[in-house]
Amino acid sequence: MIDKSDIQREVEKALGESDKFVVEVKVKAGNRITVLLDSDTHITIDDCVAVTRHIESAFSRETEDYDLTVSSAGIDQPYKLLRQYIKNIGREVEVSLADGSVFKGKLTAADKDKITVYRKAKVKKVETEETREIPFGEIKQTMEIISFK
Repeated sequence: MIDKSDIQREVEKALGESDKFVVEVKVKAGNRITVLLDSDTHITIDDCVAVTRHIESAFSRETEDYDLTVSSAGIDQPYKLLRQYIKNIGREVEVSLADGSVFKGKLTAADKDKITVYRKAKVKKVETEETREIPFGEIKQTMEIISFK
């Protein structure tokens, strides 16, 4: 089986000093490899193709066969890295907390320890504002809220 750390290393080589970064590498049974990429700006299909070709040149299918998927970490994926939180400051998010509660609002800040989310809410016709600092240890997952307005 191909080692996850070997794939990670090759992907990082392929990305070099660009603004692109690895979000996740998965190697499942049967050498089914999935690589999720993100960027401080944007990921293109050409970026995914370049990483795919780099991996294919580093790992011969004749030595060990594998199935490879390289894609961007889509908006349907939870944030996994601090860099993703920083990139998405200003966006609406839904934060699922370890205690089972959910906090929705605008991501306003992120650092190595916590994120800050701001929200306005109407409770019985009274508009309230709340800013909440949420330590990473309390976060189960954070998803971007997609709005079609």
